[in-house]
Amino acid sequence: MNDLAIRATTFAHERAFIQDLGVRTMMTSVSSVRFAPEAMVTVGFERLLEFVDRQPHVVLIAERDGARAGFLILLDMLPDEVTMSPQGFIAYMAVEPGEQRSGVARALLEKAEDEARRRNLPYMALMVTEDNTAARALYESAGYATERRLLCKEL
Repeated sequence: MNDLAIRATTFAHERAFIQDLGVRTMMTSVSSVRFAPEAMVTVGFERLLEFVDRQPHVVLIAERDGARAGFLILLDMLPDEVTMSPQGFIAYMAVEPGEQRSGVARALLEKAEDEARRRNLPYMALMVTEDNTAARALYESAGYATERRLLCKEL
């Protein structure tokens, strides 16, 4: 199997790759409960990137044989909004479609957890849609548990 490497950087250094892969994969973040035109999801993704750029963060880049395979954006100064507990927060993770289900996401997740521990953060949090069963299975197998649920009803 090809070697997979994870390196830490910042959004500013990998902006083009993050925007490209993020836009190509962003629709996996959309729930089937809501109608979401791709143009509006793109605006939401761009707003997320603007927010990330203004926050303390680390970007993890996965590379296989020198080619970028995925990324993860970790925020480290975004406390839990209910308890105000410090936490690492995964703002976004994406894997190249041809690299999905090859261990890239798990490697990025493990590296993000290592980074959060290094920063003495007691929790790691993220959001995932109910429809994204592959991502939910990954997070559950890594020990993540549902803490809250966002409920939605079309009117």
